[in-house]
Amino acid sequence: MEKINIICVDDEREVLDSVSRDLAFFADVFNIEECESAIECLGLLEDLHADQEYVALVISDHVMPGKNGVELLTEIEMDNRFMGTKKLLLTGLATQADMVRAINYARLDHFLEKIWDPEELLQTVKELVTEFIVEKGLDHEDYAEKLDVKTLARLLGKP
Repeated sequence: MEKINIICVDDEREVLDSVSRDLAFFADVFNIEECESAIECLGLLEDLHADQEYVALVISDHVMPGKNGVELLTEIEMDNRFMGTKKLLLTGLATQADMVRAINYARLDHFLEKIWDPEELLQTVKELVTEFIVEKGLDHEDYAEKLDVKTLARLLGKP
């Protein structure tokens, strides 16, 4: 079974802790990684790539010191090593211009506002991880209990 990672990025420790708690459902199958800055995330991405591990999803806050979330997700989008990595912006402070940049340049897959509904976050991550696994041609049976059945059926063309 391939090593698949979900990375959460936020400069506020309590937010990271909360997101990780909400994603605990995935922790027995996927690695949940936490980063407190975009720079830390980029370093982790380098390490994961060197170890030939997959990054299914990056969940990022927008407003962070240094490089913001849209800049981070755009950089990931432009890096061919992470082609197919899903991107979710989780923030309460993005402007309309920020969102336009996130959609146009980062090819944002989903957006959730802080304060989020844990069930909505869980369902969104299920759908995005399912899309990643199918698009990468990985054996979805290995991850079946954590995937979204409807998304899987839609992508595999099954009723």
